[in-house]
Amino acid sequence: MHSRHRRIAHILITKGENQSYSSLSGGNFMAKAMSEFTTDLQHSGMPAKDLDETIEFYTKKLGFELAGLFHNGENRCAFLRYGHLTIETWEGDPAPLTTGAINHWAFDTPDIEAAFENAKELGLNFKDNEIQHIDSFWEHGIRYFNVYGPNGETIEFCQIVK
Repeated sequence: MHSRHRRIAHILITKGENQSYSSLSGGNFMAKAMSEFTTDLQHSGMPAKDLDETIEFYTKKLGFELAGLFHNGENRCAFLRYGHLTIETWEGDPAPLTTGAINHWAFDTPDIEAAFENAKELGLNFKDNEIQHIDSFWEHGIRYFNVYGPNGETIEFCQIVK
């Protein structure tokens, strides 16, 4: 077995196959996969042409519950929940005109600072250069940051403040 492959096999055996290493050839542990800092998919986000119409459609016709309705500046934002799926929808941004378009995916993280530092170590393409916050969401607000995926998609890492 080639020495590099032997080193990789040793790392996988001793550290576990689900760990992510940024430099296997040098054996330096630098950053983990972002899944190490998240617990689940938190929500998907979609701007609404008409927020009231969107809420009515999802609650009355599709059976979602209105889990939260919040103000964000002059605009409103609703969280609609059905089982394990939560949709964040808001007014103030143009709704996508492309069929199937979604604005972003958000992952739930219990430690936003650790997730942010790890994302920097991974060299992710940041939309936000610092952790953002919206104090009017949920009981104590949220803290989050966004990165871009390889196709230009926005991926949010979000902590609901307890």
